Amino acid sequence: QVQLVEFGGGLVQPGGSLRLSCAAPVSIFSINSMGWYRQAPGKQRELVAIINRDGSTKYEDSVKGRFTNSSDNAKNTVYLQMNSLKPEDTAVYYCTAVTYNSRAYWGQGTQVTVSS
Repeated sequence: QVQLVEFGGGLVQPGGSLRLSCAAPVSIFSINSMGWYRQAPGKQRELVAIINRDGSTKYEDSVKGRFTNSSDNAKNTVYLQMNSLKPEDTAVYYCTAVTYNSRAYWGQGTQVTVSS
C-alpha cells in the first residue's frame, strides 16, 4: 500500500503557527490534486484544504484567511501553513493525493494540538 509521508504537527499555543508538509512517492503518477483533511475526536473527517494541479484551491470555511495550502508539483509535495491557530483546530491531520482517475492515497496522519 503506497502511503504519503507527512511532517510537522505538534503542540502549539492558541494564536500560534505550524507548518505541515507531505510528500507523495514518485511511484504515484498523474496526481490531480493534493490536500489535507482532519479528524477531531468524536467527529467525522472533514476537508481542510485542497489544491489542484492548475493551482486552484479550496478551503473549509473556518480556516479561510488563516491556513494556506501550497504545492510543489515537481516534487509531488504539498504544504499547509497554519496561522492564528485555535483550540478547535485540534485534530489529526491527514494528507491526501488524488489522481486523474480518482484514486486517492493517504498519509498516516499527524496530530495537531492547540492548547495553552
